[in-house]
Amino acid sequence: MRHALIAGMGDSIAAGEGNPDRAVRLSDQGFCFKRFGGGEYYRPGRAGFSGNKSCATMANEDTRAGDWAQQSARWLSGPCHRSLYSYQMRTALALAIENSHLAVTFIPLGCSGATINAGFLNNQRARECPSPGTGAACSGTVRAQIAELTELLAATRRHQADRSLDLVLLTIGANDIFFSGLIANVMIEPGSERSLLHRHGIIATVDDAQKVLDRELPGNFAKARAALKPLVGGNLSRVVYVSYGNPALAGPNTPCAGGRDGFDVHPAFAADGERLRQTVNFVSQKFLPGIRALARCEDGCRDPSAERMSFVDLHQAAFASHGACARGADDPAFDRECFSGTGETFESSLTKAATDPMTCGYPASEFRPYASRARWIRTANDSYFTAMTYPEGLPSVLQPSDLHDALWGLFAAVYGGAVHPTAEGHAAMADAALPVARQALGLPGPDTLVSSEPLPLPNLLPPQLPSSGR
Repeated sequence: MRHALIAGMGDSIAAGEGNPDRAVRLSDQGFCFKRFGGGEYYRPGRAGFSGNKSCATMANEDTRAGDWAQQSARWLSGPCHRSLYSYQMRTALALAIENSHLAVTFIPLGCSGATINAGFLNNQRARECPSPGTGAACSGTVRAQIAELTELLAATRRHQADRSLDLVLLTIGANDIFFSGLIANVMIEPGSERSLLHRHGIIATVDDAQKVLDRELPGNFAKARAALKPLVGGNLSRVVYVSYGNPALAGPNTPCAGGRDGFDVHPAFAADGERLRQTVNFVSQKFLPGIRALARCEDGCRDPSAERMSFVDLHQAAFASHGACARGADDPAFDRECFSGTGETFESSLTKAATDPMTCGYPASEFRPYASRARWIRTANDSYFTAMTYPEGLPSVLQPSDLHDALWGLFAAVYGGAVHPTAEGHAAMADAALPVARQALGLPGPDTLVSSEPLPLPNLLPPQLPSSGR
């Protein structure tokens, strides 16, 4: 019996952000959010919450924040939004399943929000508490992935002095070039929300990202290589770098059109077509080639033969047809009937929305986060309906005052995985990574063909309208 020691490392893509092990349960009633500058709106709330769902709160009122937190989505790691659906977990699991004489130990360390400096090499802020609403300890920070892995490997070497990692699955670099800031720049319209986020450095432009890509990322990537090298026996070909898919393509070399399709969960959201085109082109023409060159030592390394990583990008062609704007005739009925392409998903009347925030007639609880669909990228609507995250570790100036605060309306729509791969997207990434992982481990392919097909869609019946009595 051979033993393979495998680590999964990197950022939100490595962690599986957007795909909680237990998705949030949606209430069919509305939950009120305030808006900056006045006004309010309703969206589906969390099922099981017994507190005040309106924005009309009284002074010293018990907001039942603990009750709200208990109804949150659950993750393999809440602080990192690490998921069992991640491509890294899938790849390690596939290696174990197809090799009956291979014992796989998988160490998942990927963490949402990680950059090379903050998260990979040093500590970072936690995304959420480990067990929200339970009163369990919540430090607010996550230990550096390299420190965690070094300690685990040191314990192993007490029993086997020359033990190294057999394989590292790695995806990192997007947060270094402010990818979330680029997305915010595309999807938040001019107004109070955009002004606030810009003032606190949450919005970034393509020029900002290009400067970091040119001036900082090469040096940071060299630091990452240096930190990994002693953990893999000096041979970085054991590091399988799995690149990103471009999330906003309507087809090969064709950006999504923009608009409110998939992004009307917040009144201030609408993908600006021109900024979207610029961002898609930057990702395709600058960032993805740049990260490939760094991983493969195409721009120079001190010892390319030992420092060149194994590289995976075969999934990028498939993602080009499954971007955030992809729609299909076989999409779930809820998606086809309820997610409006023109920004009319939600009831605008506050009176009606308080009892039913959807305009389509289907209850919000009929949303199926893991049903097969054309898009492999979570929209902001998907993110809210799947995770509805109230993140921890926010700067004090951005700390919301109560459950209905305008900031929570913004954060709940994006911090749970907006513009991140769905479970199907992660499956495609794992399929691309698996042959390269086998090669790095010196393993043969599977002896038998494995057939796969999606599960049948749930039988979702259209809503029954009340009888007119005539």
